Amino acid sequence: MKAMIQNFAKSESGAVTVDWVVLTAALVGLGLAVMAVVSAGVENLSDDIGNSLANANPETSPFAGNTDITASTDISLD
Repeated sequence: MKAMIQNFAKSESGAVTVDWVVLTAALVGLGLAVMAVVSAGVENLSDDIGNSLANANPETSPFAGNTDITASTDISLD
């Protein structure tokens, strides 16, 4: 019985699984952090696109009278 416990303690077969679990958790955490940083900018951009589409006149050329370009509060056109 003592030899079986010593063999189990020396075995490294589960170490690879633990490494993959840690790496996967790190990647998921990094993905969530990137999503949290980028989501506000994407939301502002989608609002700007939605407003432009709502104010567009489909009977005229989409490039003719739409010269008033406004930027979100987080984007500078300078």
